[in-house]
Amino acid sequence: MGKRKERIQNPEPFIPVSDGTESVKSKKRSKAPKKHQKEGNLIESNISSKIMKEALIQLKEVHHEEDNENNTNGSFFNGIEEPPKVEEDDDADIDNFGGFSETQSQYGGYEEEINEEDERIMEAFLSKGQGRQKSLADLVVEKIKEKDASVASDIRPEPKMDKSIIDIYKGVGAHLSKYTVGKIPKAFKHIPSMQRWEEVLYITEPELWSPNAMYQATRIFASNFGVKKAEQFYKLVLLPRVREDIRKNKRLHFALYQSLKKALYKPAAYFKGILFPLCESRTCTLREAVIIGSIIEKVSIPPLHSSVALLKLAGMEYCGTTSYFIKLLVEKKYALPYRVVDALVGHFMKFLHETRIMPVIWHQSLLAFVQRYKNELQKEDKVNLGILLENQRHKLVTPEISRELDHSRNRGEKEDNLMSTYILLFVSFFTLLFFPKG
Repeated sequence: MGKRKERIQNPEPFIPVSDGTESVKSKKRSKAPKKHQKEGNLIESNISSKIMKEALIQLKEVHHEEDNENNTNGSFFNGIEEPPKVEEDDDADIDNFGGFSETQSQYGGYEEEINEEDERIMEAFLSKGQGRQKSLADLVVEKIKEKDASVASDIRPEPKMDKSIIDIYKGVGAHLSKYTVGKIPKAFKHIPSMQRWEEVLYITEPELWSPNAMYQATRIFASNFGVKKAEQFYKLVLLPRVREDIRKNKRLHFALYQSLKKALYKPAAYFKGILFPLCESRTCTLREAVIIGSIIEKVSIPPLHSSVALLKLAGMEYCGTTSYFIKLLVEKKYALPYRVVDALVGHFMKFLHETRIMPVIWHQSLLAFVQRYKNELQKEDKVNLGILLENQRHKLVTPEISRELDHSRNRGEKEDNLMSTYILLFVSFFTLLFFPKG
């Protein structure tokens, strides 16, 4: 059976097959392909996957009108879209989930990075009105109230859909609230392909899911959702749950930590659904930044996504922990476009006349930026940063930043220019030595 799945997922070149029996020639072909053959099959598989997705989209459009006419009110699959292709092994792996052991119940090891003095200084940059993170329930209730203003605010309203669907997904929600290991209900796996997926997910009450259920849900949605839908799930379901767990327990459950790692399967959705809302709220604590940032630090992220993230963070209204995420992304040492480098210079220059004491992490993020991109800075940028360092000083970090700026070339200058200067001095010396004037 395993071989059969392998042939389906990695199609080999066409082999004539008779009535159920394989020829000697076909058996020889079934041997492990060489390296160059593997690469060729991989490319063909990716291309065929894209073609299949486009074909499914076109097929859905062709039959759209027929589906609208033939759909019945009580049909369970009303509003179903063709889901993106998912490998069969992923589903099998999800159903075979063995849970996390008790020794992995919580993520630790970050306490040494959290300093009480730093936390106190950062509080000066947090928003005073620390509101609750907006959740999926808030969004769906708003939609329901828009359609029906008479809905009471003290009860949990139900979306208007077939009662059988509501009953099914209430049962799914009850199962997920107690879930530890084993299979996930098939009805839950259909949610990513539904047009009204948010309302169906709301019925399952995600705020009550067990941590292991949240991990499984993240695996399913990260694999089956596009970027926009995945962003919504991260922002409205995963992020509120993570922040609530950190607030209550001062640490993060290991299953939720693994959920965040799995969410980075889609970097664009992760940044838009986790990192940006967290920083824009201006209520992100140092503990939250260290825990969530540790994932960004460990996982490889495409340079383009990191560049966009830095550009976005540089333009945000400042929250102390924003510096922590900037430092983590800068230390990945990607080659950044000049536009991003200039935006980061502008970000730091905004604090030229800041009267509040800047947290240590702000000085560390500036040092990390200068160490990595000092040769991409313009001459006037270095002059401006020098003025900034006179107003914003740290007894240990600032001298290091000044030293890095002083021992660097400007943007556009090449190391060859420095070598040419040495050659000219060398030639001049020997000219004076062998051909002295007078």
